[in-house]
Amino acid sequence: MTLRLLPDTLVNRIAAGEVVERPASAIKELVENSLDAGARRIDVVMRDGGRTFLSVTDDGRGMAPEDLVLAVQRHATSKLPDDDLVHIRSLGFRGEALPSIGAVSRLTLTSRTADGDSAWELSVEGGQGSDPKPAAHPPGTRIEMRDLFYATPARLKFLKAAHTERGHAADVIKRLAMAHPEVAFSLNDGQRDVLRYAAAQGHLFDARAERLAAVMGREFADNAVPVEAERDGLMLTGLAGLPTLNRGNAQMQFLFVNGRPVRDRLLMGAVRGAYRDVLAGDRHPLLALFLEIPPEGVDVNVHPAKTEVRFRDAGLVRGLIVGALKMALASAGHRATSTVGMAALGAARPDNAPSLPMGGPSHQAPRIPQGLHDKAAAFHAPLPDLPARPQAPAPAETVDETTSYPLGVARAQLHETYIVAQTADGIVLVDQHAAHERLTHERIKRAMLEGGVARQGLLLPEVVELDERAAARLAERAEELAQLGLILEPFGEGAVVVREVPAPLGDTDVKGLVRDLADDLMELDEAIALKDRLGEVCATMACHGSVRAGRRLTPEEMNALLRSMEATPLSGQCSHGRPTYVELKLADVEKLFGRR
Repeated sequence: MTLRLLPDTLVNRIAAGEVVERPASAIKELVENSLDAGARRIDVVMRDGGRTFLSVTDDGRGMAPEDLVLAVQRHATSKLPDDDLVHIRSLGFRGEALPSIGAVSRLTLTSRTADGDSAWELSVEGGQGSDPKPAAHPPGTRIEMRDLFYATPARLKFLKAAHTERGHAADVIKRLAMAHPEVAFSLNDGQRDVLRYAAAQGHLFDARAERLAAVMGREFADNAVPVEAERDGLMLTGLAGLPTLNRGNAQMQFLFVNGRPVRDRLLMGAVRGAYRDVLAGDRHPLLALFLEIPPEGVDVNVHPAKTEVRFRDAGLVRGLIVGALKMALASAGHRATSTVGMAALGAARPDNAPSLPMGGPSHQAPRIPQGLHDKAAAFHAPLPDLPARPQAPAPAETVDETTSYPLGVARAQLHETYIVAQTADGIVLVDQHAAHERLTHERIKRAMLEGGVARQGLLLPEVVELDERAAARLAERAEELAQLGLILEPFGEGAVVVREVPAPLGDTDVKGLVRDLADDLMELDEAIALKDRLGEVCATMACHGSVRAGRRLTPEEMNALLRSMEATPLSGQCSHGRPTYVELKLADVEKLFGRR
Protein backbone atom coordinates (compact mmCIF):
# COMPACT_ATOMS: atom_id res chain seq x y z
CA MET A 1 0.00 0.00 0.00
CA THR A 2 1.45 3.36 -1.05
CA LEU A 3 1.56 6.46 1.12
CA ARG A 4 -0.81 9.31 0.39
CA LEU A 5 -1.98 12.56 1.91
CA LEU A 6 -5.50 12.54 3.32
CA PRO A 7 -7.97 15.11 1.98
CA ASP A 8 -8.65 18.13 4.18
CA THR A 9 -12.24 17.09 4.85
CA LEU A 10 -11.09 13.74 6.28
CA VAL A 11 -8.31 15.39 8.28
CA ASN A 12 -10.86 17.72 9.86
CA ARG A 13 -13.14 14.82 10.72
CA ILE A 14 -10.27 13.01 12.41
CA ALA A 15 -9.48 16.17 14.37
CA ALA A 16 -13.14 16.46 15.28
CA GLY A 17 -12.93 13.02 16.87
CA GLU A 18 -10.53 14.52 19.42
CA VAL A 19 -12.25 17.87 19.90
CA VAL A 20 -15.97 17.11 19.47
CA GLU A 21 -16.77 14.03 21.50
CA ARG A 22 -20.35 15.14 22.20
CA PRO A 23 -22.39 18.40 22.08
CA ALA A 24 -20.90 19.49 25.41
CA SER A 25 -17.42 19.34 23.86
CA ALA A 26 -18.47 21.73 21.10
CA ILE A 27 -20.07 24.05 23.66
CA LYS A 28 -16.86 24.11 25.69
CA GLU A 29 -14.79 25.12 22.67
CA LEU A 30 -17.25 27.77 21.50
CA VAL A 31 -17.81 29.30 24.95
CA GLU A 32 -14.06 29.46 25.54
CA ASN A 33 -13.73 31.31 22.21
CA SER A 34 -16.37 33.77 23.40
CA LEU A 35 -14.49 34.35 26.66
CA ASP A 36 -11.25 34.91 24.76
CA ALA A 37 -13.14 37.46 22.63
CA GLY A 38 -13.92 39.49 25.76
CA ALA A 39 -17.62 38.60 25.98
CA ARG A 40 -19.60 39.77 28.99
CA ARG A 41 -22.70 37.78 28.13
CA ILE A 42 -22.87 34.26 26.64
CA ASP A 43 -26.15 32.51 25.77
CA VAL A 44 -26.30 28.85 24.78
CA VAL A 45 -29.30 27.13 23.19
CA MET A 46 -29.41 23.38 22.55
CA ARG A 47 -32.40 21.46 21.25
CA ASP A 48 -32.76 17.71 21.36
CA GLY A 49 -29.67 17.56 23.55
CA GLY A 50 -27.66 19.38 20.87
CA ARG A 51 -28.23 16.69 18.28
CA THR A 52 -30.32 18.81 15.92
CA PHE A 53 -29.47 22.37 16.97
CA LEU A 54 -26.95 24.19 19.10
CA SER A 55 -26.04 27.88 19.21
CA VAL A 56 -23.64 30.06 21.19
CA THR A 57 -24.18 33.82 21.12
CA ASP A 58 -21.88 36.38 22.72
CA ASP A 59 -21.32 40.14 22.85
CA GLY A 60 -17.55 39.92 22.34
CA ARG A 61 -15.29 41.69 19.88
CA GLY A 62 -16.69 39.98 16.81
CA MET A 63 -14.96 39.23 13.50
CA ALA A 64 -14.62 41.00 10.17
CA PRO A 65 -15.55 39.05 6.98
CA GLU A 66 -11.92 38.20 6.19
CA ASP A 67 -11.51 36.85 9.75
CA LEU A 68 -14.56 34.63 9.29
CA VAL A 69 -12.92 32.98 6.30
CA LEU A 70 -9.71 32.33 8.24
CA ALA A 71 -11.55 31.14 11.37
CA VAL A 72 -12.79 27.98 9.64
CA GLN A 73 -9.35 27.08 8.31
CA ARG A 74 -7.10 24.69 10.20
CA HIS A 75 -4.23 26.18 12.18
CA ALA A 76 -5.59 29.72 11.92
CA THR A 77 -5.80 31.69 15.18
CA SER A 78 -5.64 35.15 16.72
CA LYS A 79 -4.38 33.82 20.04
CA LEU A 80 -0.66 33.18 19.51
CA PRO A 81 0.69 36.60 18.54
CA ASP A 82 4.32 35.56 19.10
CA ASP A 83 3.98 31.92 17.95
CA ASP A 84 4.74 31.00 21.57
CA LEU A 85 3.27 27.70 22.73
CA VAL A 86 4.74 28.10 26.23
CA HIS A 87 3.30 31.41 27.44
CA ILE A 88 -0.33 30.62 26.59
CA ARG A 89 -2.76 33.11 28.09
CA SER A 90 -5.94 32.17 26.21
CA LEU A 91 -8.38 29.30 26.66
CA GLY A 92 -8.36 27.90 23.14
CA PHE A 93 -7.45 28.32 19.48
CA ARG A 94 -10.46 29.48 17.49
CA GLY A 95 -8.97 28.14 14.24
CA GLU A 96 -8.85 24.60 15.62
CA ALA A 97 -12.35 24.13 17.04
CA LEU A 98 -14.38 25.70 14.22
CA PRO A 99 -13.03 23.63 11.28
CA SER A 100 -13.41 20.46 13.38
CA ILE A 101 -17.02 21.29 14.26
CA GLY A 102 -17.73 22.32 10.67
CA ALA A 103 -16.43 18.97 9.45
CA VAL A 104 -19.12 16.99 11.30
CA SER A 105 -22.10 19.37 11.24
CA ARG A 106 -23.80 22.20 9.36
CA LEU A 107 -22.16 25.28 10.80
CA THR A 108 -23.14 28.94 10.46
CA LEU A 109 -21.07 31.86 11.78
CA THR A 110 -22.56 35.33 12.09
CA SER A 111 -20.39 38.11 13.50
CA ARG A 112 -20.06 41.87 13.72
CA THR A 113 -17.29 44.02 15.13
CA ALA A 114 -18.06 46.97 17.40
CA ASP A 115 -17.28 49.47 14.64
CA GLY A 116 -18.70 47.41 11.76
CA ASP A 117 -21.48 48.80 9.57
CA SER A 118 -23.15 45.41 9.40
CA ALA A 119 -22.71 41.79 10.37
CA TRP A 120 -21.39 39.05 8.09
CA GLU A 121 -22.41 35.43 7.81
CA LEU A 122 -20.50 32.37 6.62
CA SER A 123 -21.66 28.75 6.35
CA VAL A 124 -19.68 25.50 6.51
CA GLU A 125 -21.18 22.15 5.49
CA GLY A 126 -19.21 18.95 5.47
CA GLY A 127 -16.02 20.93 5.79
CA GLN A 128 -16.68 23.20 2.80
CA GLY A 129 -17.10 26.91 3.54
CA SER A 130 -19.10 29.53 1.62
CA ASP A 131 -18.20 33.12 0.94
CA PRO A 132 -19.23 35.67 3.62
CA LYS A 133 -22.44 37.59 2.99
CA PRO A 134 -24.06 40.52 4.83
CA ALA A 135 -26.45 39.71 7.67
CA ALA A 136 -28.32 41.36 10.53
CA HIS A 137 -26.74 40.93 13.97
CA PRO A 138 -25.66 43.16 16.88
CA PRO A 139 -21.97 43.46 17.81
CA GLY A 140 -20.63 40.08 18.83
CA THR A 141 -20.73 36.58 17.39
CA ARG A 142 -23.36 33.89 16.96
CA ILE A 143 -22.40 30.36 16.00
CA GLU A 144 -25.09 27.84 15.04
CA MET A 145 -24.46 24.14 14.69
CA ARG A 146 -27.15 21.92 13.12
CA ASP A 147 -27.35 18.16 12.56
CA LEU A 148 -24.33 17.22 14.63
CA PHE A 149 -22.42 14.21 13.24
CA TYR A 150 -24.54 14.10 10.07
CA ALA A 151 -21.26 13.67 8.17
CA THR A 152 -20.12 10.88 10.54
CA PRO A 153 -23.38 9.04 11.35
CA ALA A 154 -21.59 6.28 13.25
CA ARG A 155 -20.84 8.81 16.00
CA LEU A 156 -24.55 9.46 16.50
CA LYS A 157 -24.96 6.00 17.98
CA PHE A 158 -22.77 7.00 20.91
CA LEU A 159 -24.85 10.01 21.92
CA LYS A 160 -27.03 9.54 24.99
CA ALA A 161 -30.57 10.73 25.70
CA ALA A 162 -31.26 14.45 25.31
CA HIS A 163 -31.44 15.08 29.07
CA THR A 164 -28.08 13.31 29.57
CA GLU A 165 -26.35 15.39 26.90
CA ARG A 166 -27.97 18.51 28.32
CA GLY A 167 -26.59 17.60 31.73
CA HIS A 168 -23.06 17.33 30.33
CA ALA A 169 -23.46 20.73 28.68
CA ALA A 170 -24.73 22.25 31.94
CA ASP A 171 -21.67 20.89 33.76
CA VAL A 172 -19.36 22.54 31.21
CA ILE A 173 -21.11 25.89 31.55
CA LYS A 174 -21.15 25.72 35.34
CA ARG A 175 -17.39 25.23 35.45
CA LEU A 176 -16.69 28.07 33.05
CA ALA A 177 -19.18 30.29 34.90
CA MET A 178 -17.36 29.69 38.19
CA ALA A 179 -14.05 30.70 36.63
CA HIS A 180 -15.52 33.87 35.09
CA PRO A 181 -18.02 35.41 37.53
CA GLU A 182 -17.94 38.76 35.70
CA VAL A 183 -19.67 37.14 32.69
CA ALA A 184 -23.40 36.37 32.47
CA PHE A 185 -24.28 32.85 31.24
CA SER A 186 -27.47 31.08 30.21
CA LEU A 187 -28.39 27.65 28.87
CA ASN A 188 -31.76 27.14 27.19
CA ASP A 189 -33.22 23.91 25.81
CA GLY A 190 -35.42 25.71 23.30
CA GLN A 191 -38.35 25.98 25.71
CA ARG A 192 -36.98 27.06 29.07
CA ASP A 193 -33.83 28.24 30.80
CA VAL A 194 -31.90 25.35 32.28
CA LEU A 195 -29.27 27.68 33.75
CA ARG A 196 -29.07 31.44 34.14
CA TYR A 197 -26.34 33.30 35.99
CA ALA A 198 -26.24 37.08 36.17
CA ALA A 199 -22.86 38.79 36.01
CA ALA A 200 -21.48 39.13 39.55
CA GLN A 201 -20.34 42.56 40.69
CA GLY A 202 -17.61 43.82 42.97
CA HIS A 203 -14.13 42.60 43.86
CA LEU A 204 -13.05 39.33 42.22
CA PHE A 205 -13.13 37.35 45.48
CA ASP A 206 -16.62 38.61 46.38
CA ALA A 207 -17.86 38.11 42.82
CA ARG A 208 -16.47 34.59 42.78
CA ALA A 209 -18.11 33.78 46.13
CA GLU A 210 -21.44 35.04 44.77
CA ARG A 211 -21.10 32.91 41.65
CA LEU A 212 -20.06 29.82 43.63
CA ALA A 213 -23.17 30.22 45.80
CA ALA A 214 -25.29 30.39 42.64
CA VAL A 215 -23.67 27.31 41.08
CA MET A 216 -22.89 25.09 44.08
CA GLY A 217 -25.78 26.18 46.28
CA ARG A 218 -26.28 28.39 49.30
CA GLU A 219 -25.65 25.40 51.56
CA PHE A 220 -22.06 25.28 50.31
CA ALA A 221 -21.56 29.04 50.59
CA ASP A 222 -22.82 29.06 54.20
CA ASN A 223 -20.58 26.17 55.22
CA ALA A 224 -17.30 26.95 53.47
CA VAL A 225 -14.16 28.77 54.54
CA PRO A 226 -12.09 31.08 52.33
CA VAL A 227 -8.78 29.81 50.95
CA GLU A 228 -6.02 32.25 50.11
CA ALA A 229 -2.30 31.51 49.89
CA GLU A 230 0.72 32.55 47.86
CA ARG A 231 4.09 30.90 47.39
CA ASP A 232 6.91 31.47 44.89
CA GLY A 233 4.74 33.25 42.35
CA LEU A 234 1.77 30.88 42.72
CA MET A 235 -1.56 32.15 44.04
CA LEU A 236 -4.34 29.90 45.35
CA THR A 237 -7.80 31.22 46.21
CA GLY A 238 -11.28 29.77 46.54
CA LEU A 239 -13.70 28.25 49.04
CA ALA A 240 -13.39 24.92 50.83
CA GLY A 241 -16.33 23.19 52.49
CA LEU A 242 -16.18 22.15 56.12
CA PRO A 243 -15.45 18.42 56.49
CA THR A 244 -18.94 17.69 57.84
CA LEU A 245 -20.32 18.89 54.48
CA ASN A 246 -19.26 15.96 52.31
CA ARG A 247 -20.44 13.65 49.54
CA GLY A 248 -19.92 10.06 48.45
CA ASN A 249 -18.15 11.17 45.25
CA ALA A 250 -15.93 14.01 44.03
CA GLN A 251 -18.47 15.58 41.66
CA MET A 252 -18.62 18.76 43.75
CA GLN A 253 -14.88 19.42 43.60
CA PHE A 254 -13.98 22.10 41.06
CA LEU A 255 -10.37 22.95 40.23
CA PHE A 256 -9.13 25.70 37.93
CA VAL A 257 -5.69 26.59 36.63
CA ASN A 258 -5.33 30.09 35.18
CA GLY A 259 -9.10 30.25 34.69
CA ARG A 260 -9.22 26.88 32.92
CA PRO A 261 -11.36 24.09 34.44
CA VAL A 262 -9.22 20.96 34.85
CA ARG A 263 -9.50 17.46 36.21
CA ASP A 264 -6.00 16.76 37.40
CA ARG A 265 -4.90 13.78 39.47
CA LEU A 266 -2.18 15.76 41.22
CA LEU A 267 -4.65 18.41 42.36
CA MET A 268 -7.24 15.84 43.43
CA GLY A 269 -4.58 13.97 45.37
CA ALA A 270 -3.56 17.17 47.14
CA VAL A 271 -7.18 17.73 48.18
CA ARG A 272 -7.42 14.20 49.58
CA GLY A 273 -4.18 14.74 51.48
CA ALA A 274 -5.39 17.99 53.02
CA TYR A 275 -8.67 16.43 54.25
CA ARG A 276 -7.15 13.11 55.30
CA ASP A 277 -7.10 14.06 58.98
CA VAL A 278 -10.75 15.03 59.09
CA LEU A 279 -12.59 12.89 56.56
CA ALA A 280 -13.10 9.18 56.02
CA GLY A 281 -11.50 7.75 52.89
CA ASP A 282 -14.82 7.06 51.18
CA ARG A 283 -16.15 10.60 51.65
CA HIS A 284 -15.28 13.67 49.57
CA PRO A 285 -15.32 17.39 50.45
CA LEU A 286 -16.98 20.16 48.46
CA LEU A 287 -14.69 22.91 47.22
CA ALA A 288 -13.70 25.23 44.40
CA LEU A 289 -10.04 26.18 44.08
CA PHE A 290 -8.44 28.63 41.66
CA LEU A 291 -4.72 28.36 41.01
CA GLU A 292 -2.90 31.17 39.24
CA ILE A 293 0.53 30.15 37.97
CA PRO A 294 2.97 31.74 35.50
CA PRO A 295 2.30 30.24 32.04
CA GLU A 296 5.83 28.85 31.81
CA GLY A 297 5.17 26.80 34.96
CA VAL A 298 2.35 24.74 33.45
CA ASP A 299 1.80 22.84 30.21
CA VAL A 300 -1.84 23.01 29.09
CA ASN A 301 -1.34 21.04 25.86
CA VAL A 302 -0.99 17.55 27.29
CA HIS A 303 -4.64 16.67 26.53
CA PRO A 304 -6.67 17.34 23.34
CA ALA A 305 -9.51 18.89 25.34
CA LYS A 306 -7.07 20.66 27.68
CA THR A 307 -8.76 19.16 30.76
CA GLU A 308 -5.43 17.93 32.12
CA VAL A 309 -2.28 19.91 32.79
CA ARG A 310 1.33 19.20 33.69
CA PHE A 311 3.23 21.28 36.24
CA ARG A 312 6.93 22.05 36.06
CA ASP A 313 7.19 21.90 39.88
CA ALA A 314 4.48 19.49 40.95
CA GLY A 315 5.77 19.34 44.54
CA LEU A 316 5.43 23.09 44.96
CA VAL A 317 1.85 23.04 43.68
CA ARG A 318 0.85 20.13 45.90
CA GLY A 319 2.46 21.66 48.96
CA LEU A 320 0.70 24.97 48.37
CA ILE A 321 -2.71 23.31 48.08
CA VAL A 322 -2.30 21.01 51.08
CA GLY A 323 -0.92 23.78 53.28
CA ALA A 324 -3.53 26.34 52.26
CA LEU A 325 -6.44 23.93 52.79
CA LYS A 326 -5.19 22.79 56.19
CA MET A 327 -4.74 26.38 57.30
CA ALA A 328 -8.21 27.32 56.07
CA LEU A 329 -9.83 24.37 57.85
CA ALA A 330 -7.93 25.11 61.05
CA SER A 331 -9.16 28.71 60.93
CA ALA A 332 -12.73 27.39 61.19
CA GLY A 333 -11.96 26.36 64.78
CA HIS A 334 -14.72 24.26 66.31
CA ARG A 335 -17.24 25.26 63.62
CA ALA A 336 -19.42 22.51 62.11
CA THR A 337 -21.86 22.76 59.23
CA SER A 338 -25.26 24.31 59.80
CA THR A 339 -26.82 21.50 57.77
CA VAL A 340 -26.27 19.08 60.66
CA GLY A 341 -28.62 20.99 62.93
CA MET A 342 -31.18 21.52 60.18
CA ALA A 343 -31.17 17.80 59.40
CA ALA A 344 -31.75 17.03 63.07
CA LEU A 345 -34.70 19.41 63.18
CA GLY A 346 -36.11 17.89 60.01
CA ALA A 347 -35.89 14.40 61.48
CA ALA A 348 -37.53 15.49 64.73
CA ARG A 349 -40.40 17.50 63.22
CA PRO A 350 -43.81 15.82 63.47
CA ASP A 351 -45.72 15.28 60.23
CA ASN A 352 -48.36 17.86 61.20
CA ALA A 353 -45.88 20.52 62.33
CA PRO A 354 -45.37 23.66 60.25
CA SER A 355 -42.76 23.19 57.55
CA LEU A 356 -39.37 24.77 58.04
CA PRO A 357 -38.35 27.38 55.48
CA MET A 358 -35.91 26.34 52.78
CA GLY A 359 -32.26 27.08 53.45
CA GLY A 360 -32.51 27.93 57.14
CA PRO A 361 -30.25 30.29 59.04
CA SER A 362 -26.55 30.51 58.49
CA HIS A 363 -25.05 29.14 61.69
CA GLN A 364 -21.72 30.91 61.67
CA ALA A 365 -19.34 30.14 64.50
CA PRO A 366 -19.72 32.77 67.23
CA ARG A 367 -16.73 34.97 67.91
CA ILE A 368 -14.60 33.56 70.72
CA PRO A 369 -14.31 36.24 73.44
CA GLN A 370 -10.94 37.69 74.35
CA GLY A 371 -9.16 35.46 76.84
CA LEU A 372 -11.25 32.36 76.13
CA HIS A 373 -8.24 30.48 74.80
CA ASP A 374 -6.46 31.18 78.06
CA LYS A 375 -9.39 29.79 80.03
CA ALA A 376 -9.55 26.70 77.84
CA ALA A 377 -5.84 26.05 78.19
CA ALA A 378 -6.39 24.94 81.77
CA PHE A 379 -8.65 22.16 80.52
CA HIS A 380 -6.52 21.18 77.53
CA ALA A 381 -5.41 17.82 78.88
CA PRO A 382 -6.81 14.25 78.80
CA LEU A 383 -9.90 13.89 80.90
CA PRO A 384 -9.09 11.99 84.10
CA ASP A 385 -10.04 8.33 84.15
CA LEU A 386 -12.51 8.59 87.01
CA PRO A 387 -14.75 5.70 88.08
CA ALA A 388 -18.41 5.86 87.20
CA ARG A 389 -20.53 7.69 89.75
CA PRO A 390 -24.09 8.93 90.11
CA GLN A 391 -24.70 11.96 87.92
CA ALA A 392 -24.33 15.17 89.90
CA PRO A 393 -26.46 18.14 88.94
CA ALA A 394 -24.70 20.76 86.82
CA PRO A 395 -23.69 23.82 88.84
CA ALA A 396 -25.81 26.87 88.36
CA GLU A 397 -24.36 29.31 85.86
CA THR A 398 -25.06 32.97 85.54
CA VAL A 399 -26.45 34.28 82.27
CA ASP A 400 -23.17 36.08 81.59
CA GLU A 401 -21.19 32.83 81.91
CA THR A 402 -23.62 31.04 79.64
CA THR A 403 -23.30 33.63 76.91
CA SER A 404 -19.50 33.82 77.13
CA TYR A 405 -18.89 30.43 75.58
CA PRO A 406 -19.66 29.57 71.93
CA LEU A 407 -20.54 25.98 72.88
CA GLY A 408 -22.39 27.00 76.04
CA VAL A 409 -22.45 25.43 79.47
CA ALA A 410 -23.15 21.75 80.14
CA ARG A 411 -26.59 21.09 81.60
CA ALA A 412 -26.94 17.30 81.39
CA GLN A 413 -25.64 14.04 79.97
CA LEU A 414 -27.98 11.79 77.99
CA HIS A 415 -27.56 8.00 77.81
CA GLU A 416 -24.01 8.48 79.13
CA THR A 417 -23.07 9.41 75.56
CA TYR A 418 -24.30 12.91 74.72
CA ILE A 419 -23.66 16.20 76.49
CA VAL A 420 -26.45 18.78 76.45
CA ALA A 421 -25.23 22.38 76.69
CA GLN A 422 -27.13 25.65 76.81
CA THR A 423 -25.88 28.57 74.72
CA ALA A 424 -27.04 32.18 74.64
CA ASP A 425 -29.55 31.46 71.87
CA GLY A 426 -29.94 27.73 71.60
CA ILE A 427 -28.88 24.22 72.48
CA VAL A 428 -25.74 22.23 71.67
CA LEU A 429 -25.72 18.43 71.70
CA VAL A 430 -22.20 16.94 71.82
CA ASP A 431 -21.10 13.38 71.03
CA GLN A 432 -18.58 12.95 73.83
CA HIS A 433 -16.58 10.18 72.14
CA ALA A 434 -16.35 11.91 68.75
CA ALA A 435 -15.38 15.21 70.39
CA HIS A 436 -12.69 13.75 72.61
CA GLU A 437 -11.38 11.69 69.69
CA ARG A 438 -10.69 14.91 67.76
CA LEU A 439 -9.02 16.53 70.78
CA THR A 440 -6.79 13.50 71.31
CA HIS A 441 -6.00 13.37 67.60
CA GLU A 442 -4.83 16.99 67.57
CA ARG A 443 -2.87 16.55 70.81
CA ILE A 444 -0.91 13.57 69.44
CA LYS A 445 -0.30 15.26 66.11
CA ARG A 446 0.90 18.46 67.75
CA ALA A 447 3.24 16.57 70.06
CA MET A 448 4.64 14.62 67.14
CA LEU A 449 5.35 17.77 65.16
CA GLU A 450 6.99 19.37 68.20
CA GLY A 451 9.51 16.56 68.62
CA GLY A 452 7.80 13.44 69.89
CA VAL A 453 4.91 12.09 71.91
CA ALA A 454 5.31 11.53 75.65
CA ARG A 455 5.12 7.86 76.62
CA GLN A 456 3.88 5.94 79.62
CA GLY A 457 5.19 2.47 80.46
CA LEU A 458 2.90 -0.48 80.97
CA LEU A 459 3.10 -2.15 84.35
CA LEU A 460 2.82 -5.47 82.54
CA PRO A 461 3.96 -5.50 78.88
CA GLU A 462 1.16 -6.52 76.53
CA VAL A 463 1.72 -9.37 74.05
CA VAL A 464 -0.37 -8.98 70.90
CA GLU A 465 -0.76 -11.96 68.57
CA LEU A 466 -1.05 -11.20 64.85
CA ASP A 467 -0.42 -12.98 61.59
CA GLU A 468 3.24 -13.11 60.61
CA ARG A 469 3.04 -10.44 57.90
CA ALA A 470 1.23 -7.97 60.16
CA ALA A 471 3.76 -8.51 62.95
CA ALA A 472 6.62 -8.04 60.50
CA ARG A 473 5.13 -4.77 59.22
CA LEU A 474 4.90 -3.42 62.75
CA ALA A 475 8.44 -4.49 63.58
CA GLU A 476 9.78 -2.78 60.44
CA ARG A 477 8.08 0.46 61.50
CA ALA A 478 9.02 0.20 65.19
CA GLU A 479 11.36 3.20 65.08
CA GLU A 480 8.72 5.41 63.47
CA LEU A 481 6.03 4.19 65.87
CA ALA A 482 8.34 5.07 68.76
CA GLN A 483 8.22 8.71 67.63
CA LEU A 484 4.45 8.48 68.05
CA GLY A 485 4.87 7.17 71.59
CA LEU A 486 4.31 3.46 70.91
CA ILE A 487 7.20 1.19 71.93
CA LEU A 488 6.95 -2.38 70.65
CA GLU A 489 9.27 -5.14 69.50
CA PRO A 490 8.98 -8.58 67.90
CA PHE A 491 7.95 -11.40 70.23
CA GLY A 492 8.51 -14.61 68.34
CA GLU A 493 6.72 -15.33 65.08
CA GLY A 494 3.36 -13.65 64.60
CA ALA A 495 3.42 -11.50 67.74
CA VAL A 496 4.75 -8.25 69.17
CA VAL A 497 5.16 -7.09 72.74
CA VAL A 498 4.12 -3.55 73.67
CA ARG A 499 6.07 -1.91 76.48
CA GLU A 500 5.01 1.76 76.30
CA VAL A 501 2.02 3.62 74.83
CA PRO A 502 1.41 7.30 74.03
CA ALA A 503 0.66 9.18 77.26
CA PRO A 504 -2.28 11.16 75.77
CA LEU A 505 -4.17 7.89 75.28
CA GLY A 506 -4.43 7.14 78.98
CA ASP A 507 -5.94 3.74 79.75
CA THR A 508 -6.41 2.31 76.26
CA ASP A 509 -7.16 -0.99 74.57
CA VAL A 510 -3.60 -1.88 73.61
CA LYS A 511 -4.44 -4.99 71.60
CA GLY A 512 -7.15 -3.23 69.62
CA LEU A 513 -4.85 -0.28 68.94
CA VAL A 514 -1.98 -2.45 67.69
CA ARG A 515 -4.23 -4.54 65.45
CA ASP A 516 -5.80 -1.44 63.90
CA LEU A 517 -2.37 0.07 63.29
CA ALA A 518 -1.29 -3.14 61.61
CA ASP A 519 -4.30 -2.87 59.31
CA ASP A 520 -3.41 0.76 58.54
CA LEU A 521 0.16 -0.19 57.64
CA MET A 522 -1.10 -2.82 55.23
CA GLU A 523 -2.79 -0.03 53.25
CA LEU A 524 0.34 2.16 53.17
CA ASP A 525 3.10 2.03 50.62
CA GLU A 526 6.22 0.75 52.34
CA ALA A 527 8.14 3.71 50.94
CA ILE A 528 5.85 6.26 52.61
CA ALA A 529 7.00 7.45 56.00
CA LEU A 530 4.44 7.48 58.78
CA LYS A 531 5.06 11.20 59.30
CA ASP A 532 3.68 11.73 55.77
CA ARG A 533 0.50 9.92 56.78
CA LEU A 534 0.49 11.29 60.30
CA GLY A 535 -3.18 12.18 60.26
CA GLU A 536 -4.36 8.63 59.56
CA VAL A 537 -2.14 7.07 62.22
CA CYS A 538 -3.14 9.71 64.76
CA ALA A 539 -6.79 9.09 63.95
CA THR A 540 -6.42 5.40 64.74
CA MET A 541 -4.67 6.15 68.02
CA ALA A 542 -7.17 8.85 68.97
CA CYS A 543 -10.11 6.54 68.48
CA HIS A 544 -8.63 4.12 71.05
CA GLY A 545 -7.67 6.85 73.50
CA SER A 546 -10.91 8.79 73.68
CA VAL A 547 -13.71 8.97 76.20
CA ARG A 548 -16.07 6.17 75.25
CA ALA A 549 -19.79 6.29 74.82
CA GLY A 550 -21.28 4.91 78.02
CA ARG A 551 -18.82 6.77 80.28
CA ARG A 552 -20.57 8.92 82.87
CA LEU A 553 -19.00 12.37 83.15
CA THR A 554 -19.14 14.93 85.93
CA PRO A 555 -20.29 18.49 85.15
CA GLU A 556 -16.67 19.63 85.47
CA GLU A 557 -15.54 17.04 82.92
CA MET A 558 -18.31 17.96 80.50
CA ASN A 559 -17.47 21.66 80.66
CA ALA A 560 -13.76 20.90 80.33
CA LEU A 561 -14.53 19.03 77.11
CA LEU A 562 -16.57 21.96 75.75
CA ARG A 563 -13.84 24.50 76.55
CA SER A 564 -11.19 22.33 74.90
CA MET A 565 -13.33 22.00 71.78
CA GLU A 566 -13.61 25.78 71.54
CA ALA A 567 -9.82 26.13 71.65
CA THR A 568 -8.96 23.27 69.27
CA PRO A 569 -8.94 23.59 65.47
CA LEU A 570 -11.11 21.17 63.48
CA SER A 571 -13.01 20.11 66.60
CA GLY A 572 -16.33 20.41 64.76
CA GLN A 573 -15.77 16.95 63.28
CA CYS A 574 -14.13 13.74 64.39
CA SER A 575 -11.26 12.11 62.51
CA HIS A 576 -13.72 10.49 60.09
CA GLY A 577 -15.61 13.64 59.13
CA ARG A 578 -18.64 13.05 61.33
CA PRO A 579 -19.93 16.00 63.35
CA THR A 580 -18.89 16.19 66.99
CA TYR A 581 -21.82 18.41 67.92
CA VAL A 582 -25.21 19.60 66.68
CA GLU A 583 -26.36 23.16 67.31
CA LEU A 584 -30.05 23.98 67.41
CA LYS A 585 -31.01 27.63 67.50
CA LEU A 586 -33.80 28.48 69.93
CA ALA A 587 -35.82 30.06 67.12
CA ASP A 588 -35.74 26.78 65.19
CA VAL A 589 -36.75 24.77 68.26
CA GLU A 590 -39.68 27.15 68.77
CA LYS A 591 -40.75 26.55 65.16
CA LEU A 592 -40.59 22.82 65.85
CA PHE A 593 -43.20 23.27 68.57
CA GLY A 594 -45.28 25.74 66.60
CA ARG A 595 -44.36 28.67 68.85
CA ARG A 596 -43.30 30.77 65.86
